[in-house]
Amino acid sequence: MAFLGHIVLGEGIKVDPRKIKVVQSWPRPTTSTEISSFLVLAGYFQWFIEGFSSITAPWTRLMKKGSPFRGSDDCEASFRKLKTTLTTTPMLVLTTGSGMYIVYCDASRDGLRCILMQKGQVIAYASRQMKPHDKN
Repeated sequence: MAFLGHIVLGEGIKVDPRKIKVVQSWPRPTTSTEISSFLVLAGYFQWFIEGFSSITAPWTRLMKKGSPFRGSDDCEASFRKLKTTLTTTPMLVLTTGSGMYIVYCDASRDGLRCILMQKGQVIAYASRQMKPHDKN
């Protein structure tokens, strides 16, 4: 069953293949508006992407107020990786009413990454890139 950009199956949830085609044909952003649009689309599927905030960090830095808008090799690599990751997303399982949850966390000075699992299967990924003022 298709629901809000996802396909819900008995085994779990995956990204709707029609959305994958949209991502595959998305051109490289060249303006802040295009970056914002792409990040909104990608952000909707961030639960399927391990290390989402780290991957999008070069684009997020470009969006800062007062930052000069200059694409870089980091931006290009980030865009390619994000498109690849979005088009090869794993199937996430649905939680069950019984059984323990396991949260794997990786915290560093640069960010926080977590994976929520149950019965050895991934339920969701979460990550947050730290802002310079958060590091103190």
